[in-house]
Amino acid sequence: MSTPNLWVLVGLSLAGIVLMAKKLKKTVKVDFGAFVERFQLLPPPQPPPPKAPHPLTGLSFAVSDQFDINGFVTGFGNPDWERTHEAASLTSPVVSALVDGGATCVGKTVVDEMSFGISGENRNYGTPTNPVAPARIPGGSCSGAAVAVAAKLVDFSLGVDTVGGVRQPAGHCGIFGFRPSYGAVSHLGTIPISTSFDTVGWFAMDPSVLHRVGQVLLQGSFAVHRNPRNVIIADDCFQLSKIPIYRLTQAVIRSTETLFGKQVLKHENLGDYIASRVPSLKAFVSNKSNGDVKFSSLRSLANIMQLLRRHEFSHNHFEWISSVKPALDPLISAQVQERLKLTDKDIENFIAVKNELRSALNALLKDDGVLVIPTVSSPPPKLGAKELSSEDYLMTEFSLTALASISGCCQVVIPLGSYENYPVSVSLMAKHGGDRFLLDTLQTMHASLMHKLADEVGRSKVSNDVSKEAAAEIAKEKGNAAFKAKNWPKAIGFYTDAIKLNSNTATYFNNRAAAYLELHSFIQAEADCTKAIDLDKKNVKAYLRRGTAREMLGYYKEAIKDFRYALVLEPTNKRAKESADRLTKMFPVEEFS
Repeated sequence: MSTPNLWVLVGLSLAGIVLMAKKLKKTVKVDFGAFVERFQLLPPPQPPPPKAPHPLTGLSFAVSDQFDINGFVTGFGNPDWERTHEAASLTSPVVSALVDGGATCVGKTVVDEMSFGISGENRNYGTPTNPVAPARIPGGSCSGAAVAVAAKLVDFSLGVDTVGGVRQPAGHCGIFGFRPSYGAVSHLGTIPISTSFDTVGWFAMDPSVLHRVGQVLLQGSFAVHRNPRNVIIADDCFQLSKIPIYRLTQAVIRSTETLFGKQVLKHENLGDYIASRVPSLKAFVSNKSNGDVKFSSLRSLANIMQLLRRHEFSHNHFEWISSVKPALDPLISAQVQERLKLTDKDIENFIAVKNELRSALNALLKDDGVLVIPTVSSPPPKLGAKELSSEDYLMTEFSLTALASISGCCQVVIPLGSYENYPVSVSLMAKHGGDRFLLDTLQTMHASLMHKLADEVGRSKVSNDVSKEAAAEIAKEKGNAAFKAKNWPKAIGFYTDAIKLNSNTATYFNNRAAAYLELHSFIQAEADCTKAIDLDKKNVKAYLRRGTAREMLGYYKEAIKDFRYALVLEPTNKRAKESADRLTKMFPVEEFS
């Protein structure tokens, strides 16, 4: 072998080593960090004709790590719990019903530590990456289950909603979520949090899948499909939201008017209504309410929900916490390390509020009404944000989730696209026991809702997500999420979508080039970097990536120039200096003159 050829091979080998070293330094979450354990529970064979196929045939699902699966330890989001408990000997009846219904269970997903948080962050198993807002929380406690659906890793997933464990992550991840009426779905085979509130719920990207799962899990015979005769907007609840009210309500209002008529629409000050219909609540209303009844009523419900959850969680797990002394997250530890001193009278008052609130909402909604409220009070906060531990943030969130948790009514989360690049949603509630009616209403309204949403967004001049530029940014963020998950082809697809929407942004070409480099598509990477440099002459990353692509293609002179130019733009860039020096030693520029 001639000396020049040998040097070429050495150069290519060194370049490959450099690229591999860079890859190893990257901390990329596989599957968006949604899963803690992978396995398969396969459905039974299809029945022979003329019998109908299983209702969930072809669908895959995951379950939060709060559900028992025969042969697996239910981890409960805490390694000390996992270490001190045996593998389950039975599978949760709900999981078995879904598998028997034709769906394939593919694994367990991350939950907040002991399923007690609402952010979705877990320091032990890692925080799942929100696919639609990677720098933001996914929401908890069933963060992994929501992320698995939002990332299209499964068709649907199961979670346990106690104080918002399904509804909040559904809202933050931009997917459908359903909390059925309390007691409508068995929660046997799940680790209890608060037995007064625990409800098995599910996530899906498609409302028809949400409905199909409901057909399997909801007990009792199906009623005749009915359209709602009352669609009630809870005006004061929307005042709690940081998202503009028009952005949340207009599509619902227009869809309702089109499908059912204007006479169906009503507006309600829910705080006032609750204050007048739930007399036992007066014992909990803050003396500092200054007459603001609607605020204090909703906030008092939130306070009651928190107290009762802590009380029942302690009843279920205090002995284990006392004996094992697990290393808990400080925010959780502060709430569960000590027993609440509640009297029998306190518990009686709590139960009275629950019963009165259910009766009040059932009377408001009757058999054919739905209540419209925000799902969450704000866009998903940043990961690790201080506001996540603030009393004001928690109480505002719980003021919304307490309505269904305390009353036991059913609630469905409906994604409504994005606002300022963050997911937004609205929720519909129906009376306790109105689960099928609520899912039917979603089926009826969904197409019209999406159509009206597009119209409203198109008419709005102040909404950022109406522009192609904003849509391109959303595609870019999805590309970034796919890139972090090492799904290079999917990332390229999203970056291509961003470029189609806005071809004047260097970042989109530059990011696509990075994905092409991972696939060793060096010609395409070089072309994208060149385009990025045309758009932004000072784009250091574009010069570095084009230099790498050209080096791998054997264009050493051009590669050296790119690395040196990057060094001119950023004199302290170690990668540029090391790459330029290495190639110059191996291939002196004079050789190319």
